[in-house]
Amino acid sequence: MTRLREVSMNLVRWDPFREFEGIQARLNRMLGDRPIRGMEGEDLSFADWAPAVDIQETEKEYVVKADLPEVKKEDVKVEFEGGVLTVEGERRQEKEEKGKTFHKIERGYGKFVRRFALPTEVDGTKVSAEFKEGVLSVHLPKSEHEKPKAIAVKVA
Repeated sequence: MTRLREVSMNLVRWDPFREFEGIQARLNRMLGDRPIRGMEGEDLSFADWAPAVDIQETEKEYVVKADLPEVKKEDVKVEFEGGVLTVEGERRQEKEEKGKTFHKIERGYGKFVRRFALPTEVDGTKVSAEFKEGVLSVHLPKSEHEKPKAIAVKVA
């Protein structure tokens, strides 16, 4: 009598985006762990981490909101030049002290820089920023410009 062997197979749905996440994680490790060095050993990397940002548009303005918990107002610099908004600063890491041991550190610390190219309709002279409850809000009012005008085309 011949015995039949049972073979069990598990079907796993292929997710192509999972492949991209793995590649992105490897690139982040590769580029993040090794700062770019310039001449004479200077560090040319721009940031140690990047805060999460939301960009909203209303009829009158653009609003950029950045999550900056535990960042002091004095450690944040906001600039708007040539249509580019730059937000940079630093979140300092708490030092280990006697009787205090860190078991896990996942939050980003150190310097950060975020740059956003905005439409030319932003009025750079009226840009304002406020810092409240760990959220930086930058208000970029739209400039007053002529509304589009329909032009009738005559057939000759």
